Amino acid sequence: MAGSATTSPVPPRIFQFLVIVFASASQAFAAVQTLDTPRDFPQINTEAQWQNRRAVIRQQVLVSAGLWPMPEKTPLNEKIFGKIERDGYSVEKVYFQSFPGFYMGGNLYRPLGRGNGPFPAILNAHGHWEHGRLEDTVLCSGPGRCINFAKQGMIAFDYDMIGYNDTHFPESSQDVAVAHHSFGTNHPENFLWSISLMGLQTWDSVRALDFLESLPDVDKSRIAATGASGGGTQTFILGAIDDRLAAQAPVVMVSHTMQGGCLCENMPGLRVKFSNMEIAAAAAPRPQILVSDTRDWTKTTLEMEAPAIEGIYKLFNAPEKLRAVRFDFEHNYNQTSREAVYQWFDKWLLNAPDQPVAEVPFHKEIDADLRAFPDGKLPSDAVSEDQLVNYIVQIHKQRLETMLDLGKQKYAKYVAAMMPAWERTIQLDSSIDQDRSVATSGAQQSGFASDQLEITRAGETEPLKAPRFSPAKNRSSGLPTIVILSHPDGASALVGGDGSPAGIARRFLDSGMAVVVCPDSSKAADPDQTSVLFTAYNRTRLQERVRDLTSVCLAVKKTYDDKCHIVLCGFGSCGFSAMLAAPLANAVVADCNQVNTSDDHALMAPDLFCPGIRNIDTFEGALGLVAGNPVLLHNAAAGFSSNHLRSCYQMQHAEKNLKIESSRATDDDIVSWAKKLRFAKD
Repeated sequence: MAGSATTSPVPPRIFQFLVIVFASASQAFAAVQTLDTPRDFPQINTEAQWQNRRAVIRQQVLVSAGLWPMPEKTPLNEKIFGKIERDGYSVEKVYFQSFPGFYMGGNLYRPLGRGNGPFPAILNAHGHWEHGRLEDTVLCSGPGRCINFAKQGMIAFDYDMIGYNDTHFPESSQDVAVAHHSFGTNHPENFLWSISLMGLQTWDSVRALDFLESLPDVDKSRIAATGASGGGTQTFILGAIDDRLAAQAPVVMVSHTMQGGCLCENMPGLRVKFSNMEIAAAAAPRPQILVSDTRDWTKTTLEMEAPAIEGIYKLFNAPEKLRAVRFDFEHNYNQTSREAVYQWFDKWLLNAPDQPVAEVPFHKEIDADLRAFPDGKLPSDAVSEDQLVNYIVQIHKQRLETMLDLGKQKYAKYVAAMMPAWERTIQLDSSIDQDRSVATSGAQQSGFASDQLEITRAGETEPLKAPRFSPAKNRSSGLPTIVILSHPDGASALVGGDGSPAGIARRFLDSGMAVVVCPDSSKAADPDQTSVLFTAYNRTRLQERVRDLTSVCLAVKKTYDDKCHIVLCGFGSCGFSAMLAAPLANAVVADCNQVNTSDDHALMAPDLFCPGIRNIDTFEGALGLVAGNPVLLHNAAAGFSSNHLRSCYQMQHAEKNLKIESSRATDDDIVSWAKKLRFAKD
């Protein structure tokens, strides 16, 4: 690692995860995260440990973007035209369709006088300058950068972000800021399908890379990406999910503080656990240069971000493949910054000596000669925003239908594809962040014993406390059954003032089953819970409840050495968190609370909102991942979705284990059902 000034690397520090705001008055936690919350890099000790975490980072980016599984890549139907030849390079207009009817514009710069190639190629994302890819000022010049790449012997493709220049909808406002920020914001229900501005822009970057790779004069093994500001975000996001990049240069964006202020840099779930530092590090050991300046959020790159990321490159024995530089300017991609990137790409893509490369003078063509649609009119088959959203929703639905086609082989593929999507959508902790649990000393009472599970989670100052009650005698000769109860009112609804189990908790205990009462640590309904600037960094109330349940499930498994059967029992709105936590249990009984889960508007309720939940087949999707386990769903509305769930149980020939009732089950009904359970482990 090198820069304009160097420092000794500092050891990576433990990543500070979201500190939850607990509803319990006895537990105090810090405020929610924002895009400006300082982040630390996690402690990573081995290459294998990082490989596992990198896989989770990649999954998270793809799931958050609505790209898991990856959509079908439809024909680009590209058009390259309007060629202008200059000294040592040419420039052409380009447009193609990233989705059918959604047009992306750009410019293709190619070397002249150097033969037919194949040449290295550079994908250029422009960032939030007023004129986008056509910006040509002292602070930033996309055309100047691309002209110099071409004259150095590389192909450069400069493409639009959404809302800029040629890339917009037919009905879009001519105001760039309005056009750029409009997609996906008018209807928060879009987040249920992981449809967002950043998700679409990430897909556009993937398709721009597809376009470059398709050119006969491009060397597919030598494609790189660069961009500054929002273009820097697109650079390292693409590098995290697409191994086709041979090198990358994110400029003035990788920071341990500000993570990206635009909607096109934030999508639900992206940074609940990960920062831009980790996402950028996911490219290791591919060559990467971090360009920073002294007057924005990248001013500590040489002291903080680069040493942390360098630790990952060292795990691959490739510290020489990371470089960091800092210059005394404001937020920019100016000539000095560009020259640092020229040198880096020349070294790794052209095998040139690692020495300074001076920018040659350039002249930008007039906008009309660079715009693919200079009059702003798109082709007649261009789709509107609503049409594109409807198309994306339909392809998500079709993918689910395809994966759920009857047949055990298809079911196995469904589980393999959907299990990571479930984990990332629900925002569960990865293996590096395992909970620590301990059972505190309890008391022996008449007919039962009581104690408390204390679960400490990464980044939290107070443990999650779950009361446990155990019968004096196991009800059967098999493994013990542990019923985990979840109620919207938390432990107060199931534990009396004297600390004894009450209501259904006592009934389960009297029936010979141990009971653990899950506390409710979900935040009070936040009016901004559906805002992308909230969900990009924080769990929703529903996600918090599911996390609590999974933490308690894991703690119970640990205390019983995994020799037990877990039954999740959720009441009221907590019935839905019990359904979503189903893969951690052996059986589930859940109150469907008369919610019409086929209605997107119903899923926007504070207790039910979870970005991306439609892409994991809503609540039935989690249950379907463990189809065959006993499930009792009661108080189900006519609109409760269950067709796919029933299909999963049919594939497993276990229809008798799935019971869905429209009436609300009584406490006695639930206990009676649980008493009759038979488990495979026995």
